[in-house]
Amino acid sequence: MAFRSRNKTPDSQKSMSLVDHLAELRMRLIRSILAVALGAAAVLAFYDPVLKFLTKPYRDLCASRPDFKCDGSLFALGPLDGLSARMRIAGYGGLILALPVLLWQLWRFIVPALNKKEKRYTIPFIVSSVVLFSLGCSIAYWTLSRALQFLISWSGTEVNQAFQITKYISLVTLMILAFGVGFLSPLLLVFLQLVGVLTPRTLLAQWRYAIVGIFFLAAVITPSGDPITLMALGAPLTVLYFVAIFVGFIAIRRRGAVSN
Repeated sequence: MAFRSRNKTPDSQKSMSLVDHLAELRMRLIRSILAVALGAAAVLAFYDPVLKFLTKPYRDLCASRPDFKCDGSLFALGPLDGLSARMRIAGYGGLILALPVLLWQLWRFIVPALNKKEKRYTIPFIVSSVVLFSLGCSIAYWTLSRALQFLISWSGTEVNQAFQITKYISLVTLMILAFGVGFLSPLLLVFLQLVGVLTPRTLLAQWRYAIVGIFFLAAVITPSGDPITLMALGAPLTVLYFVAIFVGFIAIRRRGAVSN
């Protein structure tokens, strides 16, 4: 079995066997893993400031709401809780720091299947991915205190709040990653339009179903499950859905103008 790229350059016309593709994939995976490991090591080196940053919304909430009966402290209920929390923060933090490298390796792996015109989107793809992911993470962090306030309010006035460190870190990191990955969905829509799988007209005609699907997906992937977090994720994704349609329409129109 052999795969051929659509590029017209002599080097890209060479056949790549299945073994060659697997070797290429292995190389990209190794580089990605090394990037994540280096990012995790950097997070471990600055673990205390990172932990302080992640717990700031909780501490601020406790300071502003004495009726919640909490002081912003986290508790380790077992000898492995501290180590587990540290490894989780390092792992998720390394993944976030290595995102540009991961995206670059992914793009370089699929580049042989793209033509010369499609390769022009390399830099916009990487930059927009990092910007959208960072925007999603920032919104998640901004809504964290409001999500905690909603969740704590259901405990009742006579319940003291004592959060386990591993569960708190899991909630925060999963919430940040859910927002970050969710904000990458418009790029997928733009890509599907560029390769002809979807058209802007189809996406625009199905906008009602898309909005329902967006809020359903937001309700599924947000770990807190509160309505504030749901709206904070669903509303921007709805706006980005229409932005993706507009970008796809402009890109396809320019492609048609160039081909003519």
